Amino acid sequence: MTPTWYFDVISPYAYLHWQRLKSLGVAVQPVPILFAAVLDHFGHKGPAEMNSKRRFTYRYVQFEAERRGIPFRFPDAHPFNPLTALRLAVALGATHDAVDAIFAQVWGRGGSTEDFTDLARGFGIDEVAAATSRADVKSTLRANTEAAIARGVFGVPTLAIGDELFWGDDATAMALAYRDDPGLFARADYARIDALPMASVRKAAG
Repeated sequence: MTPTWYFDVISPYAYLHWQRLKSLGVAVQPVPILFAAVLDHFGHKGPAEMNSKRRFTYRYVQFEAERRGIPFRFPDAHPFNPLTALRLAVALGATHDAVDAIFAQVWGRGGSTEDFTDLARGFGIDEVAAATSRADVKSTLRANTEAAIARGVFGVPTLAIGDELFWGDDATAMALAYRDDPGLFARADYARIDALPMASVRKAAG
């Protein structure tokens, strides 16, 4: 079974993970979801909504891209509204080539996060606005996001292999280890930490 890969174009980590999966030859089924809706559901802040975390995150992904020799440039503003990019990915069937092209424009070249006219024409779409405003495209993105949340996805990128979720670029080795050994988490230490009780619970803010 081909692993499902949940992503939002807004995430530079998703771009880095996409490049890693390609370099390793790992076949996945890309599924565009709206990260903001995931954050809202779990009551989380995005990394860019905390100044110190934003600064670290941006430095880290820049460093990692340079270290790996991956083409990388931040777009002119971040965070940005990713709906056009996500809906275009849906309209194009979320194929490998379409996702690759969208990531290349936004993160590989630091190009426009709003104008995908030239990119879309390369895939036979002349009117981006018409394609991305279709009711079926909007409903598919919404359904993708709701299904991801129901599955337990709490961040992007997330690689789903069977019933297990692997969040983030840095979980790739663990994901592939599980893919090659589905009994990995049945071992004693993993069973123990799955059943650990909580000794203290932080009070909710407010």
